[in-house]
Amino acid sequence: MAKMEVKTSLLDNMIGVGDMVLLEPLSEDSFINNLKKRFDHSEIYTYIGSVVVSINPYRPLPIYSPEKVEEYRNRNFYELSPHIFSLSDEAYRSLRDQDKDQCILITGESGAGKTEASKLVMSYVAAVCGKGAEVNQVKEQLLQSNPVLEAFGNAKTVRNDNSSRFVKKMLWQKLTPMTLSLDLLEKSRVVKQPRGERNFHIFYQILSGASEDMLNKLKLERDFSRYNYLSLDSARVNGVDDAVNFRTVRNAMQIVGFMDHETQSILEVVAAVLKLGNIEFKPESRVNGLDESKIKDKNELKEICELTGIDQSVLERAFSFRTVEAKQEKVSTTLNVAQAYYARDALAKNLYSRLFSWLVTRINESIKAQTKVRKKVMGVLDIYGFEIFEDNSFEQFIINYCNEKLQQIFIELTLKEEQEEYIREDIEWTHIEYFNNAIICDLIENNQTGILAMLDEECLRPGTVTDDTFLEKLNQVCATHQHFESRMSKCSRFLNDTSLPHSCFRIQHYAGKVMYQVEGFVDKNNDLLYRDLSQAMWKANHSLIKALFPEGNPAKINLKRPPTAGSQFKASVATLMKNLQTKNPNYIRCIKPNDKKAAHIFNEALVCHQVRYLGLLENVRVRRAGYAFRQPYELCLERYKMLCKQTWPHWRGPARAGVEVLFNELEIPKEEYSFGRSKIFIRNPRTLFKLEDLRKQRLEDLATLIQKMYRGWKCRTHFLLMKRSQIVIASWCRRYAQQKKYQRIKSSAIVVQSYIRGWKARKLLRELKHQKRCKEAATTIAAYWHGTQARRELRRLKEEARNKHAIAVIWAYWLGYKARRELKRLKEEARRKHAVAVIWAYWLGLKVRREYRKFFRANAGRKIYEFTLQKIMQKYFLEMKNKMPSLSPVDKNWPARPYLFLDSTHKELKRIFHLWRCKKYRDQFTDQQKLIYEEKLEASELFKDKKALYPASVGQPFHGAYLEISKNPKYKKLKDAVEEKIIIAEVVNKINRANGKCASRIFLLTKNNVLLADQKSGHIKSEVPLGDVTKVSMSSQNDGFFAVHLKEGSGAAGKGDFLFSSDHLIEMATKLYRTTLSQTRQKLNIEISDEFLVQFKQDKVCVKFIQGNQKNGNIPTCKRKNNRLLEVAVP
Repeated sequence: MAKMEVKTSLLDNMIGVGDMVLLEPLSEDSFINNLKKRFDHSEIYTYIGSVVVSINPYRPLPIYSPEKVEEYRNRNFYELSPHIFSLSDEAYRSLRDQDKDQCILITGESGAGKTEASKLVMSYVAAVCGKGAEVNQVKEQLLQSNPVLEAFGNAKTVRNDNSSRFVKKMLWQKLTPMTLSLDLLEKSRVVKQPRGERNFHIFYQILSGASEDMLNKLKLERDFSRYNYLSLDSARVNGVDDAVNFRTVRNAMQIVGFMDHETQSILEVVAAVLKLGNIEFKPESRVNGLDESKIKDKNELKEICELTGIDQSVLERAFSFRTVEAKQEKVSTTLNVAQAYYARDALAKNLYSRLFSWLVTRINESIKAQTKVRKKVMGVLDIYGFEIFEDNSFEQFIINYCNEKLQQIFIELTLKEEQEEYIREDIEWTHIEYFNNAIICDLIENNQTGILAMLDEECLRPGTVTDDTFLEKLNQVCATHQHFESRMSKCSRFLNDTSLPHSCFRIQHYAGKVMYQVEGFVDKNNDLLYRDLSQAMWKANHSLIKALFPEGNPAKINLKRPPTAGSQFKASVATLMKNLQTKNPNYIRCIKPNDKKAAHIFNEALVCHQVRYLGLLENVRVRRAGYAFRQPYELCLERYKMLCKQTWPHWRGPARAGVEVLFNELEIPKEEYSFGRSKIFIRNPRTLFKLEDLRKQRLEDLATLIQKMYRGWKCRTHFLLMKRSQIVIASWCRRYAQQKKYQRIKSSAIVVQSYIRGWKARKLLRELKHQKRCKEAATTIAAYWHGTQARRELRRLKEEARNKHAIAVIWAYWLGYKARRELKRLKEEARRKHAVAVIWAYWLGLKVRREYRKFFRANAGRKIYEFTLQKIMQKYFLEMKNKMPSLSPVDKNWPARPYLFLDSTHKELKRIFHLWRCKKYRDQFTDQQKLIYEEKLEASELFKDKKALYPASVGQPFHGAYLEISKNPKYKKLKDAVEEKIIIAEVVNKINRANGKCASRIFLLTKNNVLLADQKSGHIKSEVPLGDVTKVSMSSQNDGFFAVHLKEGSGAAGKGDFLFSSDHLIEMATKLYRTTLSQTRQKLNIEISDEFLVQFKQDKVCVKFIQGNQKNGNIPTCKRKNNRLLEVAVP
């Protein structure tokens, strides 16, 4: 049986309204409330017809898995709940099956999720398009190009940590990706960033993630503050690891196909741009009275020339002089300091923007599809959104101009698509009133009176040109325009507008009013790179830099003035609009729910502002101006056929005829719907919701009917089963009864047979027993006779044996008697011989004593003394040998002195023995153990009898690496960030300077620095060189608090001294003392006092230790009493 396909629809299990066209009633409040309701249920996608509205959830959602890709693959647009995959699939199938050029336009303000949306579209198309090894490789290269392009083209803004500062368009053929098209890079960010924003990511990634060897090759230092082009107030971004991202970019460049020498050349160009910002100029007066600029420090210039292969004198002259060519004449003029800085910044911007364009070209060479025939393509356009900041300048002006053009084409293409569908379905088209922002676009781009034309005219006009003259010209030309406002405008309705500064003008965009500051408009529009700098770059020995400046070739000199930045941008926008006009549009409108970049927060005011400037309500009204809902006849009949008896359960005729019968049966007014060629058009959403309510009620009735039929079938089946079971049970019972009866008859017959056989057997047994007894009687008599004969013979043999034994015993006694008598004789003879020998020996001794008696009496005293003394010493040493103490150096036992005259000898032996066993004990130590005992000795000298905590630390070994950072994968990021050997790694409690509360931090001591890192993320919070540590203070109590005093004026002392609490205070202070002494050759001051001063920012605070009862057991507590006192209560 085939598996039944489950039909689904956008209207099934709908949270709120999935398609805003069906929203009833339609108002701004209902629109926002519907978005909020769906957002609260993690439904971030909503339709407006074929437009997808996406709200950034600021958290990962499980709706982008491979299973979801397969679920939306080859499905109707309205068949499933709203999703970005549905639009991607619709666009790709139109490209593949209908051979139509497609374009997916992703718009929204910064931080709304446009870049992530483009990634999702590309990942979906990559998953469903062609397969094969070569195709997969190209798709992988295209997807891996994202990290590269984000590193070089994205930056942190006040609203987005990863904002795209360029327009990205990705083209796909039917089965494979084809090219990348990138334009409109915000290159002014290279030299200057607004407050709270960063430069492009690649600069910070190189300084954070490159190895020391690579930094040396690039002539760079890791400190961000060394470079003028990098803003320091936002150099670090929370949650962003620039070092890890740099490794990701390097790996992605390898996958895309960059060679090692190409990657090195790219990094050298980036380093050169970074170091250009450090070149500073000073004025110098010439003989003719003109000011000339000179470079202050030529070391930076020298390193740039070494990186780029440019002659130092050539580049130095290009920064000081400008050559102007007119026909056959050349005029060389000096540059003042302001002009020199302008030339430096122009070179940096051009160098970086051309490098970015070269990167795109190089990526396209790697992923370009090998085809000779032009095929239809699908474009994914990711563009920066509408921007309204506190200070809006030239960059925001051209970005908002681009968004005006996109809004214009969006309305035009939407109306065009609606009109084409009405004509295709033969439905009468009625004109729709809507706001046309062409008047705003004309205000900006008009070739005669447009703002861009006025700006170009000012840039090309001879004489003194400033931003104020440009504003005056705008006041003259655009004063009467209804969407232009200025304080100096001649229109009377603006004379009293004091909220508008003198140096600003305001434009009423479709998204709202935006005030622009004219400061910098003229310079940013000029964007002029002097020919001397182009020629200097072309002369470089660096192949990449030479390729980036082909106009520097003297053989290809073009005397025509290059176009301004505004005209280039206008031409790029025009080209973009022309491409969009030739393609079938698909829209993704991105919305940012809050400014905090936090999940589950929906700021209605912020969302309402975005809905207004995106024109979403206007888009809904355009879609609802005629018919709010349309659906193919087949799908409509399939969904609502159960509402009519004639169409249920199967309709045999055409689908349109079935829908007509259905609507006539339901008595729906004819003015509420219209029949097209292939679709049914419903005018009012109420009609659709009425159909849905009827369908829901009918489904409940059908479910009841199905339940009833099922229950009846189930009961009948159960009855038949019981009936068959009863028949089987009865047959088995009868069989069992007959078997029992047969068993009883059989057992009775067996019993009778057994009794008869037993009687016969017993009779035969009695006869056999009688015969056996007769035979046994004769045998018994014979056996008794033989036994009597045997016993008589045995008694005779025993008598003979007793006689023989008596003779042997008598003989043995006789031999023993003879032997004992001989032994007694021999013993008597031996005693006599021994007595004679003893008497002879005594006699000889007596003779000797009589002969030497006279000599013995003369020296008897001394001999006896020496002999006695020798015996005493011998006895002393033998006793000492047996009473020797253990070999432990701490064993103080020693045998007692036996004699008073041995006192000095006894003490000397004790000293020699102690020295010997100490040497034996030391010889067992390894080098590591010796180092540990040296640290213990150092700790004894520093803290013995000074710190109450010291005695408890004596028996504890100094481990140092308590966290095992190298083994714990949790701290892998921290291990990669710290390249030096870690001497101690311990979790300490850092005392908050404001309120005395504790926060856990990882304390790392390396050879040159003290580092503090976050315990959860491993991110380094502070880094203090050992040279900046001046003193360590602690109390004499039994606590673990200590203060690290920093050198005043050092970079690490911005917030003041540090106050910590640790369980290994003695070890940490000892190792910090020894490491500082080893590196700086100066002893670190260790202050032990119950009161000491610490520096907190500009204030000196007294830290005082007191005795007190602790709420948390023996854990000391810290409390900030006032601005000058911090009390620590210890048990």
